[in-house]
Amino acid sequence: MTGPLSTPLVDPGDELTPGELSRYARHLTLEQVGLTGQRRLKNARVLVVGAGGLGSPALQYLAAAGVGTLGIVDDDTVDVTNLQRQVIHGVGSVGTLKVDSAADAVARINPLVTVERHAVRLDADSVVDLVAGYDLVLDGADNFATRYLVSDACTLTSTPCVWGSVLRFEGRVSVFCSGPSHDGVTYRDLHPDPPPPGLVPSCAAGGVVGAVPGTIGALMGTEAVKLITGCGTPLYGRLLLHDGLAMTFRELRVSVDSDAPPVTGVRDMTQACGVPGHPTVAPGDLAARMRAGAVLVDVRDDWERDIVSIPGAVAVPLADLEERGAAALPAVARGSDVVFHCKSGARSAQAMDAVASHFAAREENAAHLDGGILAWVRQVQPGAATY
Repeated sequence: MTGPLSTPLVDPGDELTPGELSRYARHLTLEQVGLTGQRRLKNARVLVVGAGGLGSPALQYLAAAGVGTLGIVDDDTVDVTNLQRQVIHGVGSVGTLKVDSAADAVARINPLVTVERHAVRLDADSVVDLVAGYDLVLDGADNFATRYLVSDACTLTSTPCVWGSVLRFEGRVSVFCSGPSHDGVTYRDLHPDPPPPGLVPSCAAGGVVGAVPGTIGALMGTEAVKLITGCGTPLYGRLLLHDGLAMTFRELRVSVDSDAPPVTGVRDMTQACGVPGHPTVAPGDLAARMRAGAVLVDVRDDWERDIVSIPGAVAVPLADLEERGAAALPAVARGSDVVFHCKSGARSAQAMDAVASHFAAREENAAHLDGGILAWVRQVQPGAATY
């Protein structure tokens, strides 16, 4: 491939020490990398957005490859539910900041790598300056709002971005690059607008097989090495789709949307990417609503209720509500206000849609629990099990 993305992103750094020559010997024997390519890796600054399912393998392989400086962005702490797929963390890291846990893992793999920790949530005020300090970005974010922020910041700074996403048994990966000197494909060409709120479930709601982020994150690491050293053909303008159930890979072309307005700044997309605007009940207000006669309806699956439940809730699976509407509600919920809840709020919003016509014709009200049972645990019942 010719063009900006076949040119090495990074100039060679200092000569390799004897210890580095030994450590990176398998790279040095590769014609496409060699001494000069390894010095480029040594001099590279790579920002990894998210120390979760995708960031875990990417960070480990980039550290092992000898990338000189790794920036890690994540404001979350390690939870036991992360361990099924976020393999950079272990049991001993539960409760600690992910950036700290990931930095410790990087140091165990390769103490020659410098780690810059950014325990922050990216926003429109900070993202451009942060991205501008790095040669390359790996976007492993788990939400649409952050992906748009990262994409627009990369466009404004002409920083290439390796992007990946996963859900259930499927994964996607591509390379984006655009800016004043290179009118190229970006995340906005793939997704010009965010999907309707609630249409695409998060991994928390939809699930993900733990090894799939490993596959996609490793591919992201490979693309990063190629871009830094200038070897091979990067996934620029190509979307690689992986189906873990069928164990297939296929490729789609992505073209620049010539009618799209230019990116002149970044803005917060949180509201546009949120859940539908239904009436909500704050976790701290739920008990009072129930004492006033509201019926709490749990739309989760049986196994989820076995982990943690809110006292007094009645179980009505979402599938029943979507199939039968308000007829699926138990007698105790008829003629009463109803508050639906799920794990985090997405499925309870879908439940609201399923019964909307019923409540529109009645005096009773329907709402759903803001943030689901996870928010209820944090605010009302700290220490209860989560998942």
